[in-house]
Amino acid sequence: MVIFFSLDEKKYIEELSGLMKRQSEEDKLMNSVLEGNNKKEGKVIRNAINQGIFSFNPDMMFQNITQNYSLAKNIYGDTLLRELVGEVDNPNIPEVKRKLKSTIKKSIDSLKEKGFLSSEFEINEKGLKLAALSLYTEELNHLISKGLIGERVNKKLSHYGEAEDFRSFKKGDRYRDISLKRSVKNAIRKGHFEINKDDLSVIKRDSRGQICLIYALDASGSMKGDKIDSCKKAGIALAYKAINEKDKVGLLVFGSGIEDVVHPTHDFMLLLNSISRIRAKKETNIGDTILKSIEIFPNEDLTKHLILITDAVPTFGESPEKETLDAANKASAAGITMSIIGINLDENAKKLAEHIVAIGNGRLYAVKNLDNLDTVMLEEYNTI
Repeated sequence: MVIFFSLDEKKYIEELSGLMKRQSEEDKLMNSVLEGNNKKEGKVIRNAINQGIFSFNPDMMFQNITQNYSLAKNIYGDTLLRELVGEVDNPNIPEVKRKLKSTIKKSIDSLKEKGFLSSEFEINEKGLKLAALSLYTEELNHLISKGLIGERVNKKLSHYGEAEDFRSFKKGDRYRDISLKRSVKNAIRKGHFEINKDDLSVIKRDSRGQICLIYALDASGSMKGDKIDSCKKAGIALAYKAINEKDKVGLLVFGSGIEDVVHPTHDFMLLLNSISRIRAKKETNIGDTILKSIEIFPNEDLTKHLILITDAVPTFGESPEKETLDAANKASAAGITMSIIGINLDENAKKLAEHIVAIGNGRLYAVKNLDNLDTVMLEEYNTI
């Protein structure tokens, strides 16, 4: 990163945080998403993944829609069907039927022609990247519109502490902590016409140390569709915010077992690609997820915090609730705090969640409105 500041021209140039390290293909895809050229295609692939669909069969889709539209909505989801074929009032009217078949073929052929599907109509790597970038840009725009990125939502809770004093800039300091006003004064006092590195002053802060987070997402069958899409966006919001604040974020995806693991990292693209590929599967095994978090948290003296997001009680194992609480006790003994974001929890699930966060010295958020999920996630991050 290079900073140029001229006292005459008053120009200040700062390189951005570098969260999106993309190769040329990803640059082109990102530009296409930003310009709206592949916006629809990105949503189609994204929603297919959310439904657990990784390949398209135009003939089978047409057959499912025309034979049993209610069943088709359950398989493909309302959102994916709207993106692919629009609203369908009565798919069995001959004229509607013909148009529907043509629309499905045209939409899926377009995905293939643009290189997002293989010759066998399977979502390929380019399609997966498009889905990731679609998810990222949509969530980033949402966060900007809500005013949730930039400064912390709650400044007094910043784990970098409050401003106390000033000192000279040194390697490893955060560029956002540079005091421009103080640096200009230093340059003027020294008779410099431009700010040199030796003129830079940074705000001293009473640091609370580094935070390491693991985002654990329930990918059981009940989470598929729009629900898991909202959870993915919340995970991206957390990763974007925390990594920008120099904290590490890891990922655990769980169903009946651990489906995916990303060890705590500063690599935003790694997390983005992993989060975007999550699809809902089988049962819910919270206990194994907590135990796995103990394994992947670094063995260092820092804040270790696990955030679980789920919509159900654990259903896997001989005594799932007991095994979950035993796991929570082991995590707590290992110095890990735990919070739960519960989506439409029933009474039994809520009681168990309350026990887990009590053991883990964390918080329980009962969420009913999925539109606020990313806001809740950032609120949780700001309380750590």
